[in-house]
Amino acid sequence: MSFATPSSARRAALGVLMLSSLLAGSAFAQSEAGETAARSGAGCPAGTTEVRPGSCRAPQVTPPSIVDYRPRSTLVTPSHLVPRAKYPVIDFHGHPDDRLRSADALAAMVRSLDSINVRLMLAADDMSGEELKSAVAVVNRSPYKDRVRVLAGINFRGVGPGWAEKAIGQLEADVAAGAVGVGELSKGFGLSIRKPDGSRLHIDDPALDPIWDACARLHLPVFIHTADPEEFFRPLDYANERWLEQALFPQRHYDPAKYPSFEQLLTERDNLFRRHPKTTFVTAHMGWEANDLARLGKLLDELPNVYTEIGAVLYDIGRQPRGAHDFFVKYQDRLLFGKDSFQPSEYPYYWRVLETRDEYFDYYRGYHAFWKLYGIDLPDSVLQKVYFRNALKITPRLPQTGWPR
Repeated sequence: MSFATPSSARRAALGVLMLSSLLAGSAFAQSEAGETAARSGAGCPAGTTEVRPGSCRAPQVTPPSIVDYRPRSTLVTPSHLVPRAKYPVIDFHGHPDDRLRSADALAAMVRSLDSINVRLMLAADDMSGEELKSAVAVVNRSPYKDRVRVLAGINFRGVGPGWAEKAIGQLEADVAAGAVGVGELSKGFGLSIRKPDGSRLHIDDPALDPIWDACARLHLPVFIHTADPEEFFRPLDYANERWLEQALFPQRHYDPAKYPSFEQLLTERDNLFRRHPKTTFVTAHMGWEANDLARLGKLLDELPNVYTEIGAVLYDIGRQPRGAHDFFVKYQDRLLFGKDSFQPSEYPYYWRVLETRDEYFDYYRGYHAFWKLYGIDLPDSVLQKVYFRNALKITPRLPQTGWPR
């Protein structure tokens, strides 16, 4: 059998294929000056980035640090700033701190609340006893008694024989003094609080059951902060999405040799929720599961006594606008508004994400998120539930009149 002589074009093509094979087989391939091959299974070497498939290059000028790199977007797109919420808001996760210690400080805070259309703040400062009575008295002596309500704290120190009776007695006294719920139970509950024998107090410890039963009897929602973002429990390497935050605040990184894992804490939390179906629980910060809405949805599907609030996770809501929109619509009866840190200038970012279709705008704290946000454009009926209706539903001691119908 005879073969035709290859044309010049075919000879050239074969030559290119042979050269490509030789280059691909070399240990240190260079497609052009300054480019190196990516390492199999390991990506580009440190200090380089992929510029084409399998080929890496280092910057030809000194690169900025992650702190100094602040690119300005060239995107031109409609912008709709929202300085005031469309409907009056209940901030279920408020931290007024010292603003409940004097009439003047309270008045200044209410002026700020008026400017952003927050009608009612729940003080989730874990107060109890005389501290709680003092805060309630400042509010009740002011013209703003329907603008602030207080959540009661629980002292988990000394859990053991006799603890439950004492804790329930204090809770009942705090309710008589004006508390409308319980919380914010801090992340130390589960992470670091110890029993008298030195062992970690687990969130689902059976010794705590009487206090949760008392909350159900008294119709008090329990607002609980469990764990922290999952990245805080992972190795602090350059693949960690929250590297900068932990570098700025090293105490936010949890050494696995000293602390339980993220999964352990959420397992204990969910065990608590399951064991007390008559108690209403609100898991703070969307349970630190806003980056995995399917997982959070499974929890809400399984446990109708569980609600969640959106404080301090706007960076996760706003980076998945379609998924977040669908989640908020599906679970509209289980979501509460909360902000956490009281910074009036930051609330309008929440209004913009929840109320508009805006695209690719900044988050208010760069160290939380280096990405941009998008509006999820919620229907008015859903906004009303998130902003105030759901909080009124689960907290019967809140002022129930004067809200939009």
